[in-house]
Order: sequence, then structure tokens, then C-alpha cells
Amino acid sequence: MRTAAVPTPPDAEWSRAIDSLVFTPDGHRGRCVVHRLAFRALLGLRQPEPADGLAHFAAHRAAYQRAAARKIVDRGLPPDASLHLTSRAVQRALEETASA
Repeated sequence: MRTAAVPTPPDAEWSRAIDSLVFTPDGHRGRCVVHRLAFRALLGLRQPEPADGLAHFAAHRAAYQRAAARKIVDRGLPPDASLHLTSRAVQRALEETASA
């Protein structure tokens, strides 16, 4: 098990109940969820810990926000709808953010 002294981002939390990172996208009232298993692909770790997911979110917040915004628009989700992001959606936003 890794020990990470990473502060929890103020706009995200880890939900043990659903084993996921949870945040509220900018300008949206619903919650956005990224399951721990998505971090396997994003981080290349076999058993990512909650601290790993929180650290990745903190380091790449703009990409997570971009991925959430895209899904909200593409699906026409109402302002209070909850949503789930896959590793592919986050990876695509990471690549777009890096090339912008």
C-alpha cells in the first residue's frame, strides 16, 4: 500500500460507499463520479488507492471539468443530473488539455 501525503482537493472527495472520486462540475448541481477502476487505466496502477485518485484530480482538475462539461452538453443533462466519467473520457480531456 502506498502512503501519500496529498491534501484532499477542496472540490472533490472519495466516497468509500461507491469506491469512487466524487466532485461537482463547475456550473452544475449534480455530482460527477469516477470509479476507482478508471484510475487503473489513467494511472497504470493495479490497485489505485483513494489518495492516488484524489491526487490525479488535483493535478488535472481542468481535464476532469472538461470531460464532465462535454458529457453534460453531449447528453443534454439537466442541471441537477448526476453523471459518471470513464477513463476514456478523462484521458481524451487530458490529451486535449495538454495540446491546448
